Amino acid sequence: MELQGDFSEEEFRKACAELENPASDGKVWESLVESESFNIYQMLDEQSGFYDYKAFGDFKDCSPSLYAEVYMDLEYRKQWDAYVKELYEQEICGKMVIYWEVKYPFPVANRDYVYIRDGRDLNLNGRTVRVILAKSFSTPEIPEKYGVIRVSDYRQSLVIESNGKEGCKVSMFYHDNPGGTIPTWLVNWIAKNGVPNFLHDIQKACQNYPKKT
Repeated sequence: MELQGDFSEEEFRKACAELENPASDGKVWESLVESESFNIYQMLDEQSGFYDYKAFGDFKDCSPSLYAEVYMDLEYRKQWDAYVKELYEQEICGKMVIYWEVKYPFPVANRDYVYIRDGRDLNLNGRTVRVILAKSFSTPEIPEKYGVIRVSDYRQSLVIESNGKEGCKVSMFYHDNPGGTIPTWLVNWIAKNGVPNFLHDIQKACQNYPKKT
């Protein structure tokens, strides 16, 4: 679903500039994973104590339009993302707002997110790219649940474009302050496995997409 008016043109352009390369924002990003399919970088957010991530992937058998459709398809994500506890979209005050509860390993409390997203095509130095932005959204229409910690500081941006062949190149920025108390072992696990697992899983989801033509 195409949403309108939730993000400015400047925000879309800024997301593209930030994802041109790992150090395009002038900050120092540490290499986390390097592979044939993707490279992932992390930078410690000193305010939250958690890491921000940038990922750059080449999906050889997934077109830009297919990747974007799979990413935006919430019903399908319930099938391929094992960490989804609950996920739905509803209209609130003229905006399509998403609720997403994520399973955390016992004894850590689950986290949930309320956010908005928007996507559009941009011309970037002569290249057509698809940009998708998401950020936290506060509304009393979706109250917090007992025993689940609400994440109020979440941002994600994706830039999707053709790799010049059959597939696509994807650049992603991810910021998430899960709040509460997270044990060190889980922080380390998220850093080493969270983003790589997501990239592997969505690649497989693209290959198995039931609407794929």
